Amino acid sequence: MIRCLAIDDEPLALQQLVNFINKIPYLQLVKACPSAMEAKEVLSKDMVDAVFCDINMPDLNGMDFIKSLSFPPLVVFTTAYSEYAVEGFKVDAVDYLLKPFGLDDFRRASEKLRRRLGEKEQASTPVTLQQPSANRQEQCGTTEPTDSSLPKIGSSTDSLFVKVEGRMVKIRLSDIIYIEGMSEYLKIHLDGKDDRGLPRRPVVSLYSLKRLEERLPDYFMRIHRSYIINLRRIQEVSKTRVMLDNDMLLPIGDLYKEKLNDYLCRNYIGKS
Repeated sequence: MIRCLAIDDEPLALQQLVNFINKIPYLQLVKACPSAMEAKEVLSKDMVDAVFCDINMPDLNGMDFIKSLSFPPLVVFTTAYSEYAVEGFKVDAVDYLLKPFGLDDFRRASEKLRRRLGEKEQASTPVTLQQPSANRQEQCGTTEPTDSSLPKIGSSTDSLFVKVEGRMVKIRLSDIIYIEGMSEYLKIHLDGKDDRGLPRRPVVSLYSLKRLEERLPDYFMRIHRSYIINLRRIQEVSKTRVMLDNDMLLPIGDLYKEKLNDYLCRNYIGKS
């Protein structure tokens, strides 16, 4: 099933989207949103594969809404204004439905969505980082397994999947420079550049640093209450700081110095 949102500020147009979605057997409506701001709130909580989105809306138009997302779902734009078509495809829209459109047009756009998602499917089973859902526990009548009972990330794959704004984003473990803990959130700092040739933006997800620490492979180590580093990214180490790739300096917490020193001693040559 393709989980999708319908977004339109016009009630009749929104209801038409809902009706059409319900007629396509492989589409599942997550929510009908009368504004982009409400859709953004839904994306922060639920996994969504695609959005059917109007463009000309108050407060935040559909085009700016998609551009504002770090990892947007696939999008089919629906609008009465043909002049937006070129800009729509600049943000990699799957299709562009010009109002008024019928069920046949909608079905063709949905088929394009299904083909695009099929191209993006991964052969391996993803390792996901996602906080347990209270609703899921209630529905199943069981508690979620603890992280200690789950397999180590990297034991059967070289990547992990992180839930970001309703999307599951694949991250190669080798691309991770360090991970920063911010209360109940993680900020994963990555090597490399994006499609525009700019440094990749950190990925932020709802998950605790302690829970992730228990599941990462051995070449990741916690060096501070707020930081886990990729040991393969170390360039220099002093008594109080670690320098990683890209000249990134991070502090070493007193509680973590002994473990880091043990690692360094096992990989050290030369005279002190």
